Amino acid sequence: MPAALLVLACVLWGLSFPIIKALDLVQSERLPHASKEFLAAWLQSARFGLAALIMSPLMIHLRPNRRELTQGAWLALWGGLGMALQAWGLAFTTASTSAFLTQAHCVFLPLVACLKSRRLPTARTLAATTLVLGGVAILSGVHPGRFQLGKGETLTLLAAFVFTFQILTLENPRHQGNRGIVVTFVMCSFIALIFFPIAAILAPNPHAMLDAGRSAPVLLLITGLALLCSVAAFSLMNTWQPQVSATEAGLIYTMEPVFTALFALFLPAWLALMTGSGGENESLTSSSLIGGALILTANLIVQWRRPPHPPAISPMP
Repeated sequence: MPAALLVLACVLWGLSFPIIKALDLVQSERLPHASKEFLAAWLQSARFGLAALIMSPLMIHLRPNRRELTQGAWLALWGGLGMALQAWGLAFTTASTSAFLTQAHCVFLPLVACLKSRRLPTARTLAATTLVLGGVAILSGVHPGRFQLGKGETLTLLAAFVFTFQILTLENPRHQGNRGIVVTFVMCSFIALIFFPIAAILAPNPHAMLDAGRSAPVLLLITGLALLCSVAAFSLMNTWQPQVSATEAGLIYTMEPVFTALFALFLPAWLALMTGSGGENESLTSSSLIGGALILTANLIVQWRRPPHPPAISPMP
């Protein structure tokens, strides 16, 4: 049951990539003088502010305690920063590429563990890291003679690194027993509080904060992000991930880019019809298949654990 619900969370997160891409196209047309940094900060403030508002009636009888406030604040710091970098990067790369590159956090996790334990990485970790670097190179179009990542890919990899600390915070044993729905409400509230002043500072003019949301298509997209990809998805994650092993959770999360790639085959054109912006469906290319397969293989290598050998049965006397 927990594994199936975490798969559902991956489905909902898979929706967020095409939706954020469509939102960036709409906002760029409506606010041509607004910077991508402002739009990314405004998105976090609006998305998670609305998510907290949707959840607020539940908090009448579910008041957060100190441990839940602490965990929610840390999740807001790492998750909010990661999603802002991710949204910023999505303005410069495709939805499916962003989703695959985000999964690099599954390799960053064991590398952070090596630094904490002051031990050299294992052969498995080195092999997985090599595969991720190869997958990133293919997805980013890097080839001999031009060894540099695009802006979108670089920002997405930074987001993946930040998400590593979000996962470590969620799996910290000191937070066992926290209520996932309450932690999600605290997380959404803090993200909105963090990014509202940042967006206000980055706004091109005093009216930009209101102008950015003064559109029916924008409000519809933000509502979808808040309800499906924030309230529902993060409530599932924060509630059920502690019920499975880290190995199983990491393996399940690698399914997110698969769902994103499927949604990207048809959802952008449908969203373009709804919003009136020029979004186009993505297509499956050899680069996306090979690069994505390398990253997924790296995650499988990192997460795979051999089952323990059964105890030997002593012969009957």
